[in-house]
Amino acid sequence: MKISILTLGCKVNKYESDVLMNMFSKRGFEVTDQLEKADIYVINTCAVTNEAERKSRQMISRCKKFNPNAQIYVCGCASEHNSNQFLKNAVAIKGTINKEELVDLKLKGIKIDSQPPEYISHDYSYQPRIRAYIKVQDGCNNFCSYCLIPYLRGRSRSRDLQDILNEVKQLSDDVKEVVLTGINLSDFKIDGKLGLIRLLQELDIFDKRLRLSSMEECIVDEEFLKSLKKLKNFCPHFHLSLQSGCDNVLKRMNRRYSTNDFLKACKLIRKYFPNAGITTDVIVGFPGETEEEFTQTKNFLNKVKFSGLHIFSYSRRDKTVASKMIDLDGEIKKNRSMILQSLDKKLREDFINSNKQVKVLVEEKKDGFFVGFSENYIKCYLKGNLKVGEIYLANILSPFEDGAIAEADKCLE
Repeated sequence: MKISILTLGCKVNKYESDVLMNMFSKRGFEVTDQLEKADIYVINTCAVTNEAERKSRQMISRCKKFNPNAQIYVCGCASEHNSNQFLKNAVAIKGTINKEELVDLKLKGIKIDSQPPEYISHDYSYQPRIRAYIKVQDGCNNFCSYCLIPYLRGRSRSRDLQDILNEVKQLSDDVKEVVLTGINLSDFKIDGKLGLIRLLQELDIFDKRLRLSSMEECIVDEEFLKSLKKLKNFCPHFHLSLQSGCDNVLKRMNRRYSTNDFLKACKLIRKYFPNAGITTDVIVGFPGETEEEFTQTKNFLNKVKFSGLHIFSYSRRDKTVASKMIDLDGEIKKNRSMILQSLDKKLREDFINSNKQVKVLVEEKKDGFFVGFSENYIKCYLKGNLKVGEIYLANILSPFEDGAIAEADKCLE
C-alpha cells in the first residue's frame, strides 16, 4: 500500500511530516512526499494565512484527481483552526498535536487534542535528503497581534537536549547539513534557560553543517555571536523576522523591538560575519498602514541591505487582536507587495554580486545543473563533473534565476 504525505507551510510542519513518513515506512508501507497516485494521502496543513488554508483544502481535490478512491487524512494548523472545513472529504482529522495517531489508520472523524505543557517527543524523522530538518522547539508565547499560531500550537516548549543529540547521531553519513527549526527557535531552553548556543556547541562535534531557521532579533548579542564564531560547522545565514520597517506599525503588531534595535542586531552580525546572509519576513498592508509608513518600511529594507525578503500580504485571522482592526483594500496590498518584490530582486542580486567565492553543498542535479546552497544561503547553479552530497569551493559568476551561476573550483571533501 502506498502513502503520500503532503506538506504545506513551515519547516516545522515538514519535520513532523518526515516523522510520519518514518513511522509509516517502519510499518511496511511505501511512502512518498510527492503528489502522485497513492492509496492514502496524509495532508499536513497550514493556517498562517487565508491563502494557506485555501491551498490546504485545494490539496484534497488535487489528490482526488490522482485517485478518486483514495482515503484522505488531514492534520496540522488549518485543521486545528477549523476542522469542519475538511470533514466532508477526510476519513480522519487531527490538529497540531499527536499527529502520529494517524499512522495506525484506525482513527475516524475529528480528534483535536489540547496543547501539552511540555514538549512531547516521538519517533525520529525520515531523512533521505542531503539536508535534514530537526525540530527542537514548539509553540510561541509572543502573541503578535496578527498571528494565529500561538492559539494553534500552544505555549513555547523545548525538546530534551539528549533526544535531539540522539536523533542527529543516527542520521546517515549522506546527510551533510542539519537545520534546527522550531515555531520560536530563539526561545529554545535547556533546564529553563536559553540554550540555543549550548545545543549548537553539542552538535558541532558531528561532521555536518549547522544552520538555524527563523529567529527573533532579541537573541542577537555579542556573547551569542562570539559563541557562533567559535563553531567550526556553523553556516552564517540569519533569518530574522522583521515584519515591518516602521516603528508605529511594529507597535500595532505587538512586536517587541524597534527598527533601531533590529538595525543594531544586523550590524552586530556583520561585525562577526561580514559575508553573512540576512533574510527576513515582511508583512505589507497591515491594518492602518499608511503610504508614509509603507515608505518607511521600504527605506528601512534598503538601509539594512537584506540578502532576501519573504513578502506576505496581511491576511486577517480570526481570534487575533488585528482581526478587529480595519483591513486595507486588496489592491493597495497587492501594489505594495509588487513594489517589495522588485526590491527583493535588487537586494538579492546586490548580495550575490558582493560574494566572490563560497562553499556550496550540492543537493541535487536538475536541468543540467548541480544545485545547492552556499553557507550564507545563496542558491548556486554549477556545471561540470560534480557529485551530489559533496561540498565545493565555488566562484560566483552572476545572478541567475533564484540564485547565482557559479563555477566549482575544487571539492573540499
